[in-house]
Amino acid sequence: MTSQGTLHGKVALVTGGSRGIGAATAVRLAREGADVAVGHVNGKEAAQDVVRAVEALGRRAVALRADTGDATEAAEMVDAAAETLGRLDILVNNAGVGVLGPLEDLSLADVDRVLAVNVRGVFLASQAAAAWLPEGGRIITIGSCMAQRVPGPGGTLYTTSKAALAGLTKALARELGGRGITANLVHPGPIDTDMNPADGPFAAGQAAMTALGRFGTAEEVASMVAYLAGATYVTGAEFSVDGGHAA
Repeated sequence: MTSQGTLHGKVALVTGGSRGIGAATAVRLAREGADVAVGHVNGKEAAQDVVRAVEALGRRAVALRADTGDATEAAEMVDAAAETLGRLDILVNNAGVGVLGPLEDLSLADVDRVLAVNVRGVFLASQAAAAWLPEGGRIITIGSCMAQRVPGPGGTLYTTSKAALAGLTKALARELGGRGITANLVHPGPIDTDMNPADGPFAAGQAAMTALGRFGTAEEVASMVAYLAGATYVTGAEFSVDGGHAA
């Protein structure tokens, strides 16, 4: 959209915004009129590509490097986004890590890293954002279809981390609702990204688990995020963008 899009004048931060769902979300929010901060941890060049795509739409953009698994950096990225772009209206908690494998093979380091990024980082970023968000602010978190249906073994740690986000989202909705701030959770299903390509070795089985029989696209998830960024009477809710994985 042009600068008169539904999010005109808003500023968004997308964590893990250098690729996949995060990159698609950053561009989609820019199309809706928002200026965008693109968070990344090891994807500087990819983040700059997203910044250029946002700027090509006539919006301001900045790339911010932060490890959301670090207790200090998660909050500092939020503050840097608000300070650099002048305000913060929308936080998209997209950064996440996935460690899958047999229960007995998961190390303490695996547990600490996954919970640090997927749960603690989301909590701390949301906490920091709450200090900046005005009335009408939005917190949108990316979960996983595995929080609603675990199709097989190997997902204990990852599923634990993503299921925790449902409770956090509902609590945030209650905590911040009096200020007119909403909090919602999006559960993607199998999505065609570099991390999980639709032509990968495990893709056929994942697609078969969906009612639509196919992988989704990052843009399809981004469209739900854009809807929630503009929605005014939706909060504390979970939305599946999973092709019927949980049906």
